[in-house]
Amino acid sequence: MATILRKIAQQVLSRTTFSNLAMDRARDAAVDTIGCMIAGRSDESVAALTCAFDGEIAGGGEARLVTGGSASPSLAALINATAAHALDFDDNFHPARAHASAVLVPALLAVLASGKATSGRRFLEAYLAGLEAQAAVGFGVNPSHYNRGWHATATVGSIGAAAGVARLLGADENGLVAAMSLATSFACGPKGQFGTAAKPLHAGIAARNAVDAARMALAGMSGRPDILEGPQGFLDLFGGDDAKGWDGLTFDEEHIIESRGVVTKRHPCCASTHRAIDALLDLKQEHGLLAGDIARIEAKVGISAVRNLAYPEPTDEMQARFSMQYCLATAFLNGALSLSDFTRQGIGRPEIREFMPRIGMESYSAEEEKGVERLPHVVTVTLRDGRIYWKSRLHAKGSLEAPMSDHEREVKFMDCLRWGNRNGYDAVFFLQLRKLADFENLSGDDPFWSLIAGRQSL
Repeated sequence: MATILRKIAQQVLSRTTFSNLAMDRARDAAVDTIGCMIAGRSDESVAALTCAFDGEIAGGGEARLVTGGSASPSLAALINATAAHALDFDDNFHPARAHASAVLVPALLAVLASGKATSGRRFLEAYLAGLEAQAAVGFGVNPSHYNRGWHATATVGSIGAAAGVARLLGADENGLVAAMSLATSFACGPKGQFGTAAKPLHAGIAARNAVDAARMALAGMSGRPDILEGPQGFLDLFGGDDAKGWDGLTFDEEHIIESRGVVTKRHPCCASTHRAIDALLDLKQEHGLLAGDIARIEAKVGISAVRNLAYPEPTDEMQARFSMQYCLATAFLNGALSLSDFTRQGIGRPEIREFMPRIGMESYSAEEEKGVERLPHVVTVTLRDGRIYWKSRLHAKGSLEAPMSDHEREVKFMDCLRWGNRNGYDAVFFLQLRKLADFENLSGDDPFWSLIAGRQSL
Protein backbone atom coordinates (compact mmCIF):
# COMPACT_ATOMS: atom_id res chain seq x y z
CA MET A 1 0.00 0.00 0.00
CA ALA A 2 1.31 3.43 -0.90
CA THR A 3 2.27 5.70 1.97
CA ILE A 4 0.41 8.97 2.48
CA LEU A 5 3.32 11.05 1.17
CA ARG A 6 3.50 8.90 -1.94
CA LYS A 7 -0.24 9.22 -2.43
CA ILE A 8 0.08 13.01 -2.20
CA ALA A 9 3.07 13.06 -4.55
CA GLN A 10 1.26 10.93 -7.13
CA GLN A 11 -1.73 13.25 -6.97
CA VAL A 12 0.12 16.54 -7.41
CA LEU A 13 2.20 15.14 -10.27
CA SER A 14 -0.80 13.60 -12.04
CA ARG A 15 -2.67 16.89 -12.06
CA THR A 16 -1.18 18.44 -15.20
CA THR A 17 -4.08 20.62 -16.30
CA PHE A 18 -5.93 23.22 -14.28
CA SER A 19 -9.18 25.04 -14.89
CA ASN A 20 -9.25 28.75 -15.61
CA LEU A 21 -10.97 29.22 -12.25
CA ALA A 22 -8.15 27.46 -10.40
CA MET A 23 -5.52 29.52 -12.20
CA ASP A 24 -7.36 32.77 -11.55
CA ARG A 25 -7.68 32.03 -7.85
CA ALA A 26 -4.02 31.04 -7.64
CA ARG A 27 -3.10 34.31 -9.34
CA ASP A 28 -5.26 36.31 -6.93
CA ALA A 29 -3.62 34.59 -3.97
CA ALA A 30 -0.12 35.24 -5.32
CA VAL A 31 -0.82 38.92 -6.02
CA ASP A 32 -2.39 39.39 -2.59
CA THR A 33 0.65 37.78 -0.97
CA ILE A 34 3.04 39.99 -2.91
CA GLY A 35 1.13 43.00 -1.64
CA CYS A 36 1.45 41.72 1.92
CA MET A 37 5.19 41.11 1.40
CA ILE A 38 5.66 44.70 0.27
CA ALA A 39 3.59 46.06 3.17
CA GLY A 40 5.58 44.01 5.68
CA ARG A 41 9.05 44.71 4.27
CA SER A 42 9.86 47.37 6.91
CA ASP A 43 8.35 45.57 9.88
CA GLU A 44 10.54 45.13 12.95
CA SER A 45 10.56 41.36 12.50
CA VAL A 46 11.96 41.71 8.98
CA ALA A 47 14.44 44.37 10.08
CA ALA A 48 15.75 42.00 12.74
CA LEU A 49 16.32 39.27 10.16
CA THR A 50 18.10 41.56 7.71
CA CYS A 51 20.31 42.78 10.56
CA ALA A 52 21.02 39.24 11.76
CA PHE A 53 22.04 38.08 8.27
CA ASP A 54 23.47 41.34 6.97
CA GLY A 55 26.76 39.78 5.88
CA GLU A 56 25.03 37.10 3.81
CA ILE A 57 22.72 39.63 2.19
CA ALA A 58 25.60 41.96 1.39
CA GLY A 59 27.33 39.04 -0.31
CA GLY A 60 24.42 38.72 -2.72
CA GLY A 61 22.82 35.58 -4.09
CA GLU A 62 20.54 34.24 -6.77
CA ALA A 63 17.23 34.97 -5.02
CA ARG A 64 15.75 38.44 -4.74
CA LEU A 65 14.53 40.10 -1.55
CA VAL A 66 11.49 42.27 -1.03
CA THR A 67 13.73 44.47 1.13
CA GLY A 68 16.12 45.01 -1.80
CA GLY A 69 19.20 43.12 -2.88
CA SER A 70 19.51 39.37 -3.05
CA ALA A 71 20.52 36.36 -0.97
CA SER A 72 20.59 32.59 -1.05
CA PRO A 73 17.28 30.86 -1.80
CA SER A 74 17.06 29.69 1.81
CA LEU A 75 17.58 33.14 3.29
CA ALA A 76 15.34 34.83 0.72
CA ALA A 77 12.50 32.46 1.60
CA LEU A 78 13.00 33.20 5.30
CA ILE A 79 12.96 36.98 4.92
CA ASN A 80 10.28 37.30 2.24
CA ALA A 81 7.84 34.93 3.98
CA THR A 82 8.32 36.70 7.30
CA ALA A 83 7.49 39.95 5.51
CA ALA A 84 4.40 38.35 3.94
CA HIS A 85 3.05 37.37 7.36
CA ALA A 86 4.42 40.28 9.42
CA LEU A 87 1.19 42.30 9.43
CA ASP A 88 -1.20 39.30 9.59
CA PHE A 89 -2.89 40.57 6.43
CA ASP A 90 -2.16 37.47 4.32
CA ASP A 91 -4.71 34.81 3.45
CA ASN A 92 -5.97 31.79 5.39
CA PHE A 93 -6.55 28.28 4.08
CA HIS A 94 -9.02 26.31 6.18
CA PRO A 95 -8.19 22.75 5.01
CA ALA A 96 -4.64 23.20 6.31
CA ARG A 97 -5.54 25.62 9.13
CA ALA A 98 -2.60 27.61 7.79
CA HIS A 99 -1.51 30.84 6.18
CA ALA A 100 -0.85 28.86 3.03
CA SER A 101 0.19 31.55 0.59
CA ALA A 102 2.56 33.38 2.95
CA VAL A 103 4.66 30.20 2.97
CA LEU A 104 4.14 29.01 -0.60
CA VAL A 105 4.59 32.19 -2.63
CA PRO A 106 7.89 33.33 -1.05
CA ALA A 107 9.25 29.77 -1.11
CA LEU A 108 8.50 29.45 -4.83
CA LEU A 109 9.92 32.90 -5.55
CA ALA A 110 13.13 31.95 -3.78
CA VAL A 111 13.96 29.13 -6.18
CA LEU A 112 13.45 31.08 -9.37
CA ALA A 113 16.98 30.80 -10.70
CA SER A 114 18.23 33.74 -12.74
CA GLY A 115 19.66 31.49 -15.44
CA LYS A 116 16.56 29.34 -15.95
CA ALA A 117 13.31 30.64 -17.41
CA THR A 118 10.18 29.93 -15.37
CA SER A 119 6.84 31.02 -16.76
CA GLY A 120 4.11 32.55 -14.69
CA ARG A 121 1.84 29.63 -15.48
CA ARG A 122 4.38 27.09 -14.27
CA PHE A 123 4.81 29.12 -11.08
CA LEU A 124 1.06 29.09 -10.44
CA GLU A 125 0.84 25.36 -11.16
CA ALA A 126 3.51 24.77 -8.52
CA TYR A 127 1.50 26.96 -6.12
CA LEU A 128 -1.58 24.84 -6.74
CA ALA A 129 0.44 21.65 -6.19
CA GLY A 130 1.72 22.95 -2.87
CA LEU A 131 -1.74 24.07 -1.78
CA GLU A 132 -3.23 20.66 -2.55
CA ALA A 133 -0.41 19.01 -0.61
CA GLN A 134 -1.04 21.29 2.38
CA ALA A 135 -4.72 20.36 2.34
CA ALA A 136 -3.91 16.65 2.18
CA VAL A 137 -1.46 16.83 5.10
CA GLY A 138 -3.92 18.89 7.12
CA PHE A 139 -6.72 16.40 6.41
CA GLY A 140 -5.18 13.80 8.69
CA VAL A 141 -4.40 15.95 11.71
CA ASN A 142 -6.64 19.03 11.79
CA PRO A 143 -8.42 20.51 13.61
CA SER A 144 -6.98 18.46 16.47
CA HIS A 145 -3.41 19.42 15.57
CA TYR A 146 -4.23 23.12 15.48
CA ASN A 147 -6.36 23.02 18.64
CA ARG A 148 -3.58 21.23 20.49
CA GLY A 149 -1.46 24.37 20.04
CA TRP A 150 0.53 23.83 16.85
CA HIS A 151 0.76 26.72 14.41
CA ALA A 152 -0.12 24.78 11.27
CA THR A 153 1.45 27.45 9.06
CA ALA A 154 4.82 26.30 10.41
CA THR A 155 4.04 22.58 10.37
CA VAL A 156 1.46 21.55 7.77
CA GLY A 157 2.41 24.59 5.68
CA SER A 158 6.06 23.62 5.60
CA ILE A 159 5.39 20.03 4.52
CA GLY A 160 2.92 20.95 1.79
CA ALA A 161 5.02 23.83 0.47
CA ALA A 162 7.96 21.45 0.08
CA ALA A 163 5.92 19.56 -2.50
CA GLY A 164 5.21 22.75 -4.43
CA VAL A 165 8.85 23.81 -4.44
CA ALA A 166 9.99 20.31 -5.45
CA ARG A 167 7.52 20.31 -8.34
CA LEU A 168 8.75 23.71 -9.52
CA LEU A 169 12.31 22.38 -9.43
CA GLY A 170 11.33 19.41 -11.58
CA ALA A 171 11.40 16.62 -9.00
CA ASP A 172 9.92 13.22 -9.76
CA GLU A 173 7.64 11.25 -7.44
CA ASN A 174 10.49 10.04 -5.23
CA GLY A 175 11.85 13.56 -5.02
CA LEU A 176 8.50 14.95 -3.87
CA VAL A 177 8.16 12.22 -1.26
CA ALA A 178 11.66 12.90 0.04
CA ALA A 179 11.08 16.67 0.14
CA MET A 180 7.91 16.33 2.21
CA SER A 181 9.49 13.72 4.47
CA LEU A 182 12.47 15.98 5.21
CA ALA A 183 10.17 18.97 5.79
CA THR A 184 8.32 16.89 8.38
CA SER A 185 11.57 16.69 10.35
CA PHE A 186 11.82 20.49 10.26
CA ALA A 187 8.20 21.15 11.26
CA CYS A 188 7.62 23.12 14.46
CA GLY A 189 5.87 26.24 15.71
CA PRO A 190 3.87 26.70 18.95
CA LYS A 191 0.84 28.99 18.92
CA GLY A 192 2.03 30.29 22.26
CA GLN A 193 4.17 32.68 20.18
CA PHE A 194 1.10 34.48 18.83
CA GLY A 195 1.28 38.19 19.54
CA THR A 196 5.07 38.28 19.19
CA ALA A 197 7.49 38.71 16.30
CA ALA A 198 8.07 34.95 16.36
CA LYS A 199 4.60 34.44 14.85
CA PRO A 200 5.44 35.88 11.40
CA LEU A 201 8.84 34.26 11.73
CA HIS A 202 7.02 30.92 11.71
CA ALA A 203 5.98 31.58 8.10
CA GLY A 204 9.56 32.50 7.25
CA ILE A 205 10.93 29.35 8.85
CA ALA A 206 8.32 27.23 7.05
CA ALA A 207 9.21 28.73 3.66
CA ARG A 208 12.92 28.27 4.33
CA ASN A 209 12.29 24.67 5.41
CA ALA A 210 10.32 23.98 2.23
CA VAL A 211 13.12 25.36 0.07
CA ASP A 212 15.84 23.51 1.96
CA ALA A 213 13.93 20.23 2.02
CA ALA A 214 13.22 20.32 -1.71
CA ARG A 215 16.80 21.18 -2.63
CA MET A 216 18.17 18.49 -0.32
CA ALA A 217 15.79 15.94 -1.79
CA LEU A 218 16.93 16.72 -5.33
CA ALA A 219 20.51 16.27 -4.14
CA GLY A 220 19.77 12.76 -2.86
CA MET A 221 18.79 13.27 0.78
CA SER A 222 15.78 11.25 1.91
CA GLY A 223 13.63 10.30 4.90
CA ARG A 224 10.96 7.75 5.70
CA PRO A 225 8.13 7.81 3.16
CA ASP A 226 5.65 6.82 5.91
CA ILE A 227 6.72 9.56 8.33
CA LEU A 228 3.22 11.04 8.44
CA GLU A 229 1.35 7.92 9.52
CA GLY A 230 4.12 5.67 10.85
CA PRO A 231 5.11 5.01 14.48
CA GLN A 232 6.67 8.09 16.11
CA GLY A 233 5.72 10.04 13.01
CA PHE A 234 3.78 13.23 12.42
CA LEU A 235 0.32 11.92 13.32
CA ASP A 236 1.59 10.11 16.40
CA LEU A 237 3.53 13.08 17.78
CA PHE A 238 1.66 16.11 16.43
CA GLY A 239 -1.89 14.93 15.78
CA GLY A 240 -3.52 15.62 19.11
CA ASP A 241 -6.19 13.54 20.81
CA ASP A 242 -8.81 13.63 18.04
CA ALA A 243 -6.79 13.45 14.83
CA LYS A 244 -8.46 11.06 12.39
CA GLY A 245 -5.55 10.12 10.15
CA TRP A 246 -5.65 9.73 6.38
CA ASP A 247 -7.78 6.61 5.86
CA GLY A 248 -10.52 8.70 4.30
CA LEU A 249 -8.27 10.90 2.18
CA THR A 250 -9.49 11.24 -1.40
CA PHE A 251 -8.84 13.74 -4.17
CA ASP A 252 -11.60 15.26 -6.25
CA GLU A 253 -11.35 16.11 -9.92
CA GLU A 254 -12.00 19.70 -8.85
CA HIS A 255 -8.94 21.31 -7.28
CA ILE A 256 -9.15 22.25 -3.60
CA ILE A 257 -8.85 25.95 -4.48
CA GLU A 258 -12.08 25.59 -6.48
CA SER A 259 -14.06 23.78 -3.79
CA ARG A 260 -12.66 25.51 -0.69
CA GLY A 261 -10.58 28.45 -1.87
CA VAL A 262 -8.32 30.61 0.26
CA VAL A 263 -9.74 33.37 2.46
CA THR A 264 -8.37 36.75 1.45
CA LYS A 265 -8.17 38.92 4.53
CA ARG A 266 -10.26 42.05 4.78
CA HIS A 267 -8.74 43.05 8.12
CA PRO A 268 -5.00 43.17 9.04
CA CYS A 269 -5.26 41.10 12.21
CA CYS A 270 -5.70 37.54 13.44
CA ALA A 271 -8.32 35.65 11.45
CA SER A 272 -9.88 34.52 14.74
CA THR A 273 -11.35 38.03 15.01
CA HIS A 274 -12.67 38.39 11.47
CA ARG A 275 -16.09 36.81 11.62
CA ALA A 276 -16.88 38.69 14.81
CA ILE A 277 -15.68 41.96 13.26
CA ASP A 278 -17.82 41.38 10.16
CA ALA A 279 -20.85 40.53 12.32
CA LEU A 280 -20.42 43.67 14.44
CA LEU A 281 -20.03 45.89 11.38
CA ASP A 282 -23.17 44.30 9.91
CA LEU A 283 -25.09 45.13 13.08
CA LYS A 284 -23.77 48.68 13.13
CA GLN A 285 -24.91 49.28 9.57
CA GLU A 286 -28.26 47.49 9.85
CA HIS A 287 -29.35 49.29 13.03
CA GLY A 288 -27.46 52.59 12.81
CA LEU A 289 -25.68 51.92 16.09
CA LEU A 290 -23.59 54.61 17.76
CA ALA A 291 -20.90 54.19 20.40
CA GLY A 292 -23.04 55.93 22.99
CA ASP A 293 -25.81 53.39 22.45
CA ILE A 294 -23.68 50.40 23.45
CA ALA A 295 -23.82 48.90 26.92
CA ARG A 296 -22.15 45.58 26.10
CA ILE A 297 -20.78 43.56 23.18
CA GLU A 298 -20.27 39.81 23.58
CA ALA A 299 -18.52 37.62 21.02
CA LYS A 300 -18.94 33.85 21.08
CA VAL A 301 -16.18 32.11 19.16
CA GLY A 302 -14.37 28.79 18.93
CA ILE A 303 -12.11 27.44 21.65
CA SER A 304 -9.00 27.85 19.52
CA ALA A 305 -9.98 31.46 18.75
CA VAL A 306 -10.16 32.30 22.45
CA ARG A 307 -6.75 30.75 22.95
CA ASN A 308 -5.33 32.67 20.00
CA LEU A 309 -6.71 36.00 21.21
CA ALA A 310 -4.73 36.16 24.42
CA TYR A 311 -4.41 39.94 24.85
CA PRO A 312 -7.50 41.72 26.23
CA GLU A 313 -5.33 44.76 27.02
CA PRO A 314 -2.62 44.82 24.32
CA THR A 315 0.55 46.79 24.95
CA ASP A 316 1.96 46.81 21.41
CA GLU A 317 0.79 46.42 17.84
CA MET A 318 1.56 42.68 17.67
CA GLN A 319 -0.60 41.97 20.70
CA ALA A 320 -3.32 44.25 19.30
CA ARG A 321 -3.66 41.96 16.27
CA PHE A 322 -4.50 39.18 18.73
CA SER A 323 -6.94 41.12 20.88
CA MET A 324 -10.67 40.69 20.25
CA GLN A 325 -11.35 43.68 22.48
CA TYR A 326 -9.05 46.01 20.54
CA CYS A 327 -10.13 44.81 17.11
CA LEU A 328 -13.86 45.03 17.79
CA ALA A 329 -13.60 48.42 19.49
CA THR A 330 -11.50 49.89 16.70
CA ALA A 331 -13.63 48.41 13.92
CA PHE A 332 -16.83 49.71 15.50
CA LEU A 333 -15.56 53.23 16.16
CA ASN A 334 -13.78 53.61 12.79
CA GLY A 335 -16.17 51.60 10.67
CA ALA A 336 -13.26 49.48 9.40
CA LEU A 337 -9.76 48.32 10.28
CA SER A 338 -6.65 49.42 8.41
CA LEU A 339 -2.91 48.91 8.65
CA SER A 340 -2.61 52.30 10.37
CA ASP A 341 -4.66 51.00 13.31
CA PHE A 342 -1.82 48.65 14.27
CA THR A 343 0.98 50.97 15.31
CA ARG A 344 2.52 51.77 18.70
CA GLN A 345 0.83 55.17 18.60
CA GLY A 346 -2.53 53.94 17.32
CA ILE A 347 -3.25 51.29 19.92
CA GLY A 348 -3.24 53.78 22.81
CA ARG A 349 -5.99 56.08 21.52
CA PRO A 350 -8.20 57.12 24.47
CA GLU A 351 -11.50 56.56 22.67
CA ILE A 352 -10.50 52.96 21.86
CA ARG A 353 -9.32 52.22 25.39
CA GLU A 354 -12.51 53.67 26.85
CA PHE A 355 -14.65 51.44 24.65
CA MET A 356 -12.74 48.17 25.12
CA PRO A 357 -14.05 47.29 28.63
CA ARG A 358 -17.55 46.99 27.16
CA ILE A 359 -16.44 44.01 25.06
CA GLY A 360 -16.36 40.41 26.23
CA MET A 361 -15.54 37.07 24.64
CA GLU A 362 -16.53 33.49 25.39
CA SER A 363 -16.01 30.19 23.64
CA TYR A 364 -18.14 27.27 22.65
CA SER A 365 -17.81 24.23 24.87
CA ALA A 366 -15.74 21.24 23.87
CA GLU A 367 -18.96 19.25 23.59
CA GLU A 368 -20.48 21.82 21.20
CA GLU A 369 -17.39 21.69 18.99
CA LYS A 370 -17.00 17.91 18.99
CA GLY A 371 -17.30 16.49 15.48
CA VAL A 372 -17.97 19.88 13.88
CA GLU A 373 -15.42 21.38 11.50
CA ARG A 374 -16.39 24.95 12.36
CA LEU A 375 -19.15 26.82 14.14
CA PRO A 376 -20.37 30.35 13.46
CA HIS A 377 -19.07 33.26 15.48
CA VAL A 378 -21.91 35.14 17.13
CA VAL A 379 -21.89 38.77 18.25
CA THR A 380 -24.55 40.02 20.66
CA VAL A 381 -24.96 43.77 21.24
CA THR A 382 -26.90 45.02 24.27
CA LEU A 383 -27.95 48.67 24.14
CA ARG A 384 -28.29 51.00 27.07
CA ASP A 385 -32.06 51.08 26.56
CA GLY A 386 -32.27 47.29 26.93
CA ARG A 387 -32.61 46.33 23.27
CA ILE A 388 -30.53 43.33 22.15
CA TYR A 389 -29.29 42.58 18.64
CA TRP A 390 -27.24 39.62 17.50
CA LYS A 391 -25.56 38.43 14.33
CA SER A 392 -24.05 35.08 13.35
CA ARG A 393 -21.24 34.69 10.79
CA LEU A 394 -20.00 31.31 9.61
CA HIS A 395 -17.84 32.81 6.86
CA ALA A 396 -15.63 35.89 6.89
CA LYS A 397 -15.50 38.47 4.16
CA GLY A 398 -12.93 37.24 1.62
CA SER A 399 -14.10 33.62 1.65
CA LEU A 400 -15.77 31.86 -1.28
CA GLU A 401 -19.11 32.39 0.44
CA ALA A 402 -18.48 36.14 0.89
CA PRO A 403 -15.89 36.98 -1.78
CA MET A 404 -14.00 40.22 -2.21
CA SER A 405 -14.56 41.99 -5.50
CA ASP A 406 -11.72 42.83 -7.87
CA HIS A 407 -12.06 46.44 -6.78
CA GLU A 408 -11.77 45.50 -3.10
CA ARG A 409 -8.66 43.46 -3.91
CA GLU A 410 -7.16 46.42 -5.72
CA VAL A 411 -7.94 48.78 -2.81
CA LYS A 412 -6.21 46.39 -0.42
CA PHE A 413 -3.22 45.99 -2.72
CA MET A 414 -2.77 49.75 -3.07
CA ASP A 415 -3.04 50.15 0.72
CA CYS A 416 -0.23 47.59 1.04
CA LEU A 417 1.91 49.53 -1.44
CA ARG A 418 1.42 52.77 0.47
CA TRP A 419 2.26 51.06 3.76
CA GLY A 420 5.40 49.66 2.14
CA ASN A 421 6.44 53.15 0.98
CA ARG A 422 5.76 52.41 -2.67
CA ASN A 423 3.84 55.63 -3.18
CA GLY A 424 5.10 56.10 -6.74
CA TYR A 425 3.07 53.17 -8.01
CA ASP A 426 -0.45 53.29 -9.36
CA ALA A 427 -3.16 50.76 -10.10
CA VAL A 428 -1.47 49.85 -13.40
CA PHE A 429 0.95 47.64 -11.47
CA PHE A 430 -1.93 45.75 -9.87
CA LEU A 431 -3.41 45.12 -13.30
CA GLN A 432 -0.06 43.99 -14.67
CA LEU A 433 0.44 41.51 -11.84
CA ARG A 434 -3.00 40.08 -12.56
CA LYS A 435 -1.54 38.92 -15.88
CA LEU A 436 0.92 36.73 -13.97
CA ALA A 437 -0.07 33.56 -15.85
CA ASP A 438 1.05 35.21 -19.10
CA PHE A 439 4.55 36.15 -17.92
CA GLU A 440 7.14 34.21 -19.88
CA ASN A 441 10.03 34.46 -17.45
CA LEU A 442 9.60 35.37 -13.78
CA SER A 443 13.34 35.23 -13.21
CA GLY A 444 13.92 37.93 -15.79
CA ASP A 445 13.43 41.69 -15.79
CA ASP A 446 9.67 41.97 -16.05
CA PRO A 447 6.94 43.98 -14.26
CA PHE A 448 6.62 41.22 -11.68
CA TRP A 449 10.17 41.63 -10.40
CA SER A 450 10.21 45.38 -11.03
CA LEU A 451 7.41 45.83 -8.53
CA ILE A 452 8.88 43.54 -5.89
CA ALA A 453 12.32 45.11 -6.23
CA GLY A 454 10.88 48.60 -5.97
CA ARG A 455 11.86 49.90 -9.39
CA GLN A 456 9.30 52.23 -10.90
CA SER A 457 10.52 52.02 -14.48
CA LEU A 458 9.52 48.89 -16.39
